[in-house]
Amino acid sequence: MSTKVEIYDTTLRDGTQGLGISFSVVDKLRIADRLDQFGVHYIEGGWPGSNPKDIEFFEEAKRRAFTHARLAAFGATRRKGVTAADDQVRLLIDAETPVVTIVGKTWLLHVKEVLQTTADENLAMIEDTIRHLKQHGRFVVYDAEHSFDGYKDEPEYALAALAAAERGGADVVVLCDTNGGSIPDEVAEITRTVRSRLKTAIGIHTHDDIGLGVANALAALEAGAAHVQGTINGIGERTGNCNLTSVIPNLAFKYKRDSIPQESLATLKEVSQLVDEIANLNPNPRLPWVGAAAFSRKGEHHVNAVQ
Repeated sequence: MSTKVEIYDTTLRDGTQGLGISFSVVDKLRIADRLDQFGVHYIEGGWPGSNPKDIEFFEEAKRRAFTHARLAAFGATRRKGVTAADDQVRLLIDAETPVVTIVGKTWLLHVKEVLQTTADENLAMIEDTIRHLKQHGRFVVYDAEHSFDGYKDEPEYALAALAAAERGGADVVVLCDTNGGSIPDEVAEITRTVRSRLKTAIGIHTHDDIGLGVANALAALEAGAAHVQGTINGIGERTGNCNLTSVIPNLAFKYKRDSIPQESLATLKEVSQLVDEIANLNPNPRLPWVGAAAFSRKGEHHVNAVQ
């Protein structure tokens, strides 16, 4: 297993779904420039088909040359009953990003109740969309929504959905704990199973609803994933996303695995504070690694030991 881990930052997309967080186009460009300098591998800029702000962001981003990161546009698989050249997929191609990330359904319950389509049509929607994007020269990341819930309910169908992404030519298949309710043992076991069934690189995308976002991401990486998605400071919908300001130093110092450039580790707190500043958030002093209280000691035995 390679020790290298790809860092996929979704602060500008998933992070903006956090309570009270709103970035202007200028804000998003400023954060993207800093994340590129920091050395993340992918920056997810937004969903070009969802709002005018994201369309403007991608227009502005075309004029920028990123040094380390590849910019990703985010969208969904084609709709049921149409070709992969439908309007929402075309907008992703028009964004002219080197990477396109597509989300699709893994949980058969959602296929039937949300998409209101058949199991086979959902598989075709995944495969067709990815193949279409590959034909347009894009590096495709496939986010398999509700991977773990879907696997626990109907494992063979969940695996079939992931296999459809591989057949379409996905470059990375990302297992998503969309509800944030899985535990590390489950994440590790399912990740190992998927690794045994697919040849494609595996990624992990977790949420922090029960406080295990970072733990679940690290469990997946130990089980064979090599790509991790998250946000700076863990901002995001509900209780937040996997916190990259915890994942990155843990990979470097506890797991001895490479991700961002070694020299960038010293600027982790600066990046954390910049995102808080632009988001108009007060920095959380109790955040691991980057919080003001992270390496402080109040007194007695701990202070004596440090001295």
